[in-house]
Amino acid sequence: MDGSPAHLPDTWSHLRAISPARIALGRAGGSLPTRAWLDFSLAHSQARDAVHSPFEPERLVQELGFLGCPARVLATRAADRRTFLTRPDWGRELSPESRTALAEPGFGGHRACDLVVIVSDGLSALAALRQVVPLLAILWPSLQEQGWKLAPVFVIPRARVALQDEVGELLGARLALTLLGERPGLLAPDSLGAYFVHQPRRGLTDADRNCVSNIHPAGLPPAEAAHVLLRLLRRSLAEQRSGVLMKDDSPTATSTSPPRLDHDH
Repeated sequence: MDGSPAHLPDTWSHLRAISPARIALGRAGGSLPTRAWLDFSLAHSQARDAVHSPFEPERLVQELGFLGCPARVLATRAADRRTFLTRPDWGRELSPESRTALAEPGFGGHRACDLVVIVSDGLSALAALRQVVPLLAILWPSLQEQGWKLAPVFVIPRARVALQDEVGELLGARLALTLLGERPGLLAPDSLGAYFVHQPRRGLTDADRNCVSNIHPAGLPPAEAAHVLLRLLRRSLAEQRSGVLMKDDSPTATSTSPPRLDHDH
């Protein structure tokens, strides 16, 4: 047990006061102390649950409506969670029915819009349900006040980042922004990622995108992420570029570099 003589504290335990990382956990014989092992097991279970949690797109559409964000639900070729996890490529393509719907006059709002926002559960429905609304509560009205032409928000379950290429191309959008749940870690099962690209079109790579990651209250808070995205989106539109061509070198830059090559996205 943790309070027994067999539990040996780590001499680096003071580092735990400045980092949430699992460091200096001590040991009990050749193993972790019971408390540390139970904490790890709980975090691992929460991460697994986040991947398989059900997503409620209609609930999110309703909440976005309260913000004044018109929203539509679309679908990818990944018809269920198992397919989404085993066929990442199908999460990068709209279903035939959604592609047809997006082509209908009025469904996608402004053609040749400045920005289309896509929201998805990705690999964590918790992230989308918890972080998207407070982020867009700041970002959306700010863009409207600056005169941006905005397409409706598209809530698309089981989507991957690169779906923004097809959606943006079909709408003729100048920028596409995807907000989706990141792969859960052992510290944050509800972390949101924000990926944007200039001139979205099929065939782009991760090098063409920028990413603001780790969006959750204990990381980059949604309100702060909204201001970071507002600055970066304005710059991308003004400079007509994104990805490796638009490195964020501002003094307050957070995690806004092009995302790592991650084909699971």
